[in-house]
Amino acid sequence: MELKLIDQNGKPAKSGLEVSEITFGREFNEALVHQVVVAYQANARTATRAQLGRGNVSHTTHKPWNQKGTGRARAGMSSSPIWRGGGRAFPNSPDENFSHKVNRKVYRAGLRSILSELVRQERLSVVAEFSVESPKTKLLVEKIKGFGYTDGVLVLVDGFDENLYLSSRNLTNVLVIEAQYVDPVSLVRFPNVIATTGAVKKLEELLA
Repeated sequence: MELKLIDQNGKPAKSGLEVSEITFGREFNEALVHQVVVAYQANARTATRAQLGRGNVSHTTHKPWNQKGTGRARAGMSSSPIWRGGGRAFPNSPDENFSHKVNRKVYRAGLRSILSELVRQERLSVVAEFSVESPKTKLLVEKIKGFGYTDGVLVLVDGFDENLYLSSRNLTNVLVIEAQYVDPVSLVRFPNVIATTGAVKKLEELLA
């Protein structure tokens, strides 16, 4: 299959780019994409919450009142979860494991499904080269506007470009990453994706 190329001014180029239909021509699998996105977000979580159980709270082991004769419910310790200041019944601990296991084939299939849907929705633009002359945010903003994009943009490059990286740091709706580090959350999050021809070829190699 062939992807449309655009020039530096955002206009269609004379020729296109031949790509593998295995990577950019798959049917969209919503369940698979959901599984991959949830797993990626879950694996990025860190267990920083810690709560006190009834064995960790500061309390006395003295029985609050007699077992019988008071007319009140039986109580053994003030650390009971139903008491104010008592411990939690099922406390969160710092060693919680939020990770989801996803096989490599499933993960790659999910990325291929997302890329194919971006092509179908015409949200993926391919350029021969994407760079700025100097590390200035203003230059990158003007370049993106020249392509006709006003919403968020994900820029995929085939190698590290310091000027692009420094220019995009202050832009909340622009992310520049190398193709080898692409992730499903970023592909789904941004409404538009710009990829260089080198990045497209690298994606084909990684997801073949």
